[in-house]
Amino acid sequence: MRISATINSFKSSNIISWKTTGKLQQTLVGCIELSGKTLQSGKVSKVKIWPGFTGQGRYFEFHSNLIPASIDFVRELLLCTSLCKDGYKIRTVEHLLSALEAKGIDNCRIQIQSLDSEDTEVEVPIFDGSANAWVEAIEQVGRKEALDRCGNNVEKLAPYLSEPFYVSRNDSFMVAFPASKVHISCGIDFPKGLWDVENDNDGQ
Repeated sequence: MRISATINSFKSSNIISWKTTGKLQQTLVGCIELSGKTLQSGKVSKVKIWPGFTGQGRYFEFHSNLIPASIDFVRELLLCTSLCKDGYKIRTVEHLLSALEAKGIDNCRIQIQSLDSEDTEVEVPIFDGSANAWVEAIEQVGRKEALDRCGNNVEKLAPYLSEPFYVSRNDSFMVAFPASKVHISCGIDFPKGLWDVENDNDGQ
């Protein structure tokens, strides 16, 4: 199943419901600014992450164009996750967005730019190939309760599965089950002689 088909399947079903978590939405205390070389193009890009209001979510700003960090804007690209809207594309967003989710940053504006002002595509810096640089930057600047424009806080919502969901493509697959907490298990089976089967388990 292709990414677009998977998204449509989610939207057209009743297997996901949004429920309150008992926690308030969060944002950054201050601005994060990091620059670095990108993986696929080799160009240098600069990222600034600003605090956001409740309900804004996480979104990118590129050449004054706003692209929400949502599966609605995901496009398939080899070896990375990309977001695309109105002809503008932001690539390799997975490490940054994973760090924001892991550290509980619900609302922020991610301003990104490349050295070439004519580019319609830009990549997030790769750093050491992990989310570590982003995690450290978030921890350094800190997290705080997000407020709306009237100064009110808002409770955080989270998606819940009501039944198992399965998606596959070629020899890869993913399955999600209803659970009271997040627990992720993954595995990679490389050709014999390259690496043995790798398995990893991560529970939260």
